Amino acid sequence: MVSNSKTTELKTECTKQSLLDGAVIAYPTEGVWGLGCAPESTSAVQRLLEIKQRPKEPGLILVAAEIEQFEPYLSGITPDQRKKLEARWPGPVTFVVPDTGFCPEIIKGHHTTVALRVSAHPIVRALCRLKQGPLVSTSANRRGEPPAMSQGEVFAMFGDLLDFVIPGALGGAAGPSEIVDLVSGRVLRPGQSG
Repeated sequence: MVSNSKTTELKTECTKQSLLDGAVIAYPTEGVWGLGCAPESTSAVQRLLEIKQRPKEPGLILVAAEIEQFEPYLSGITPDQRKKLEARWPGPVTFVVPDTGFCPEIIKGHHTTVALRVSAHPIVRALCRLKQGPLVSTSANRRGEPPAMSQGEVFAMFGDLLDFVIPGALGGAAGPSEIVDLVSGRVLRPGQSG
């Protein structure tokens, strides 16, 4: 566990350049602590998967500050489908949308879809605005373990494996986001309200 306050302080100085250069970070989300990186950095995504001890096949979620940051991922949806997204975003709802060919293989895994969420959490939104685009977002845990619910748990789980830990509080949700298939409307994972 990292307890050195200087190390903790240094780990909060995340910048746009560090994200673009492949930093792997931890930050609070609506319901659990998350791990993230730039989806364009294959090496960072691979490192994130290794830290979590997670295979790439299930795919990863992308988060954004505004729906406009997802435009390249949404070119294949209908106007009615876009209205469904706009009605639930920003918020703790992840939509699975058809892949347009823009999403990297390492993000979508073995799927022909990609999972997207416009977050309502101010820190997640600030990070996406800092980067000027979406971030990978996955729960801060190792495969099969419960997600971290505090900054202390993040440090206990991952120590110095992360480049930055962004301090802050969780939002009002009681767990990971709801996941909905945009095309069928089917709920793939129920959400938990606080």
